[in-house]
Amino acid sequence: MAISLFDLFKIGIGPSSSHTVGPMIAANEFAQFLSNENILDDVFRIECELYGSLGATGKGHGTGKAVLMGLEGDWPESIDPKSVDVRVEAIHTNHALLLLGHKSLTFHPETDLIFHKIKRLDFHANGMTLRAFNNELNLIVEKTYYSVGGGFIVKENSKGDVELVEDSTELPYEFNSAVELLDLCKRHDLSMAELMLENEKVWRSEAEIKTGILNIWSVMQECVENGKANEGILPGGLKVKRRAASLFADLSNKNRMDMITPSLGAMDWVNLYALAVNEENAGGGRVVTAPTNGAAGIIPAVLHYYWDFCPRSSEQGIIDFMLTAAAIGMLFKKNASISGAEVGCQGEVGSACAMAAAGLAAATGGTPEQIENAAEIGMEHNLGLTCDPIGGLVQVPCIERNAMASVKAINSASLALRGNGSHYVSLDKVIKTMKDTGLDMSEKYKETSRGGLAVNVIEC
Repeated sequence: MAISLFDLFKIGIGPSSSHTVGPMIAANEFAQFLSNENILDDVFRIECELYGSLGATGKGHGTGKAVLMGLEGDWPESIDPKSVDVRVEAIHTNHALLLLGHKSLTFHPETDLIFHKIKRLDFHANGMTLRAFNNELNLIVEKTYYSVGGGFIVKENSKGDVELVEDSTELPYEFNSAVELLDLCKRHDLSMAELMLENEKVWRSEAEIKTGILNIWSVMQECVENGKANEGILPGGLKVKRRAASLFADLSNKNRMDMITPSLGAMDWVNLYALAVNEENAGGGRVVTAPTNGAAGIIPAVLHYYWDFCPRSSEQGIIDFMLTAAAIGMLFKKNASISGAEVGCQGEVGSACAMAAAGLAAATGGTPEQIENAAEIGMEHNLGLTCDPIGGLVQVPCIERNAMASVKAINSASLALRGNGSHYVSLDKVIKTMKDTGLDMSEKYKETSRGGLAVNVIEC
């Protein structure tokens, strides 16, 4: 299975890649199918059922909004985040949506958009079924999709089997484990970033790859700036106050060298970067899925740390960081999961922490062995992390959790760079352990809001 860096790092909107980005893509693909099959004019009614984690926490994660926007023809990377609430309110008020932006349909969200809080489909916790009916309310077409994390979706065919449509592109340096990745780097005398760049060239030119990476970096920077500027209360009912703007104001009044004692200095800024991104994500703003929205603040925070605090930081370092982080992310995607609904938050925040640690180690001159060690440390110390969002919102504990993991990623890279790359637990072993732990984990700790903090903290 060939995975591109640009599959892992998608530009979209918050608050969740699996609950917002994936469902929007699925709903859009369903509407496009109706158009491509020339049956759009026959459609009188649309119905969507959301199962498992999508049903249990979908309202807090904006899944319903995402489905509506997808049916109207929008894509996560191009939709205007500021337009969403106004358009969704209009659909609720007028009981009508514009299928693919031009065919008006009667639509009652209360009955046509169904959230199953307990019932789930067999293949994956994030399942959704879309149906189209004619004016006699006879079923025209039914399709089931699964949002499997990071904005990736798969779908069932007409026989009810899941179609795992994988990219079969042949890569010059194919790898499916960290051992294979390290061996390729050694045999061909390549850094991880150089190896990844050669693989990416099967889809794009080198110039396009570098421009694309720097564009992702610019979106991350814009997200941090927006988070630093926006104040107020996050939507959803928990009344969580945005903190990034006041923290930025406080830090801006201090000399950075004076903050080394007694505070953590640079780590205060890392906290700010992560909080800014995840508050934007919680507010439905523009973010980069990295590799998920729930963990979207970690890689940008560590990238900003590299850019602002590491000597000799450069755009080439940013490119090396992202290419290396993608290589590590692919290992998690191929061999375990990046879906909180499948393996808990260890699959989201843990994977992002490992990716960020590896990226920082690469950008600051680490060897492939030190990079693999950094990634292993980042993941090992996130094992068992549950996904238990209060109220089904990507706010508590998600926002602070990104700040904690960002600092942990930097420390992971530091520990690895102080060694020679040799260590006791391999990255492959810790990825397998993460998968096994996720499979053993109770369903109530997998993005259902039926366990952990979600039931032990009173919503006020």
